[in-house]
Amino acid sequence: MATPSVKTTYSLDVKTLRALDGMAKRWKVSRSEALRRIILSAASAPPPPEEDPIAILNRLQKSLALTEAEAEEWGERVRDERRAFPRKRTGK
Repeated sequence: MATPSVKTTYSLDVKTLRALDGMAKRWKVSRSEALRRIILSAASAPPPPEEDPIAILNRLQKSLALTEAEAEEWGERVRDERRAFPRKRTGK
């Protein structure tokens, strides 16, 4: 008994299409079969763990490679800008 299938259309960029073609060729299957395998594999993989927002912020701050003095100077500039342009209250 044949497996029912649904024809559909997707737009892929050239890099993705080349990767799909490479996988299909390596596995000796059609593009459609390669795409089915990839999708089913991704769907059965466990979701990535949720990351702590503070850890994300710490990583971002570390990537800026600011010295303590530079970070303090940046903070002062931000505070000065906020004081210069106070937010309007919305009445909530």
